[in-house]
Amino acid sequence: MVDTTNVPPPQWTNTGFLIPSAAEVLAGVTEDINAAFGGGLNPALDTPQGQLASSETAVIDEVNATFLYFTNQVDPAFASGRMQDAIARIYFLERNPAQPTVVQALCNGLPGVSIPAGSLALAADGNQYLCTEDGVIGTDGTVVLPFQCTVYGPIPCPADTLNQIFRAIPGWDSINNPEDGIVGNNVESRSAFEARRAASVALNSQGSLPSVLGAVLAVPNVIDAFVTENNSNGIQVIGGVSLYPNSLYVAAVGGNADDIARAIWTRKAPGCAYNGNTTVIVLDESPGYSPPYPAYSVAFEIPDPLPIVFSVNLVGSALVPADAATQVQNALISAFAGGDGGIRAKIGATLYASRYYAPVALLGSWVRIVSIEVGSPNNPEAVFTGAISGPTLTVSAVTSGALAVGQTIFDASGNVVPGTRIVALGTGTGGVGTYTVNNSQTVGSEPMSSAAADLFDLNVRIDQVPTLSAANIVVTLS
Repeated sequence: MVDTTNVPPPQWTNTGFLIPSAAEVLAGVTEDINAAFGGGLNPALDTPQGQLASSETAVIDEVNATFLYFTNQVDPAFASGRMQDAIARIYFLERNPAQPTVVQALCNGLPGVSIPAGSLALAADGNQYLCTEDGVIGTDGTVVLPFQCTVYGPIPCPADTLNQIFRAIPGWDSINNPEDGIVGNNVESRSAFEARRAASVALNSQGSLPSVLGAVLAVPNVIDAFVTENNSNGIQVIGGVSLYPNSLYVAAVGGNADDIARAIWTRKAPGCAYNGNTTVIVLDESPGYSPPYPAYSVAFEIPDPLPIVFSVNLVGSALVPADAATQVQNALISAFAGGDGGIRAKIGATLYASRYYAPVALLGSWVRIVSIEVGSPNNPEAVFTGAISGPTLTVSAVTSGALAVGQTIFDASGNVVPGTRIVALGTGTGGVGTYTVNNSQTVGSEPMSSAAADLFDLNVRIDQVPTLSAANIVVTLS
């Protein structure tokens, strides 16, 4: 007896492993059953033979799909989970665990007082933050130090909320974060892990930009990094930043400054010119040298936070829950940090509002999006000099643009409460005069700007890292 079947088999082709469709499998199974019973059977799916054909088709199709999934897992572009971990292990890489939120904190106290790594501060939400670098309070009574949350994951730390010293140090009087913290990550997503694996291919090379980027991204707790260079003989503006002639530019968020500087130095030959606001002395302790070791100054950029504002307009209905705004804010903050499996908002990137449609839409069937728009201080609606007393913003001079209801107010010093928006006109109608804001506060006269979430995309400079807090996400129903 010769066993034959009309079910088309899977095929190995030059384009990969191909399986027949469920309809093709069902047609083959139906023919087999019809032949087994001598022909003439009714093929309708509501008959006993139709039910049998449907069940057998489901079994075959599931087995085919399982083999198709497995064969795709050997391709780094599609691998996930355990198979992706195995591919990465070939490159001596392991998936990053969850990473903590990182905050640049302003510490105040007596000049000369040391604040050691490991010092603890407390945020308003009860989370503890650990200082990751040693620092000494300067002659002006301040020092800026990086702190990271002791609980890993995408935990927001809005401006002015890291404001308590948890473990007292004599001479260290107070702490505050003028800007939002850089939100951490959950366990590294499939897409982020593959992007890092691809970057790591150049890790063992010397001198190339991918080599430097791969080395910096391999530093523990580095959340984001950006690398470029100016290989011309004159100053060049790249990504909004002026770079020295024949120089390297590295921006990094998170991680230890000494480790980042050494990673840069090991991949770029000594003598290279560097750009950045942070300088570390790296000692060459290679075999053959003895103290005092050759010392090199390596500079890199710790980028300033760039607050992003969102405007989300949804169709209003009886199905919209009372906490819709909170749900939307949480979804956007998570997606902004890559928590939805997509790419996180990065240094020097272009942010597209359309990137955030899916995480909002997935909140439920009640979501009907009219629009999602973005904005930032990089795209100001107005630049002016202002002061705030209580709920009143007093504008004394306007350099450019016009103020309007709905705009969010920013200042370089961080004195303005995050999420401060113009809610009503006073004597001002776009220029000099008074305006009502939603947050009562006291801010002395200083340069300010206003921004509106009225763009579908915006550019982040290479010395900026985008940040997002719930206060800067406005949800409206239409």
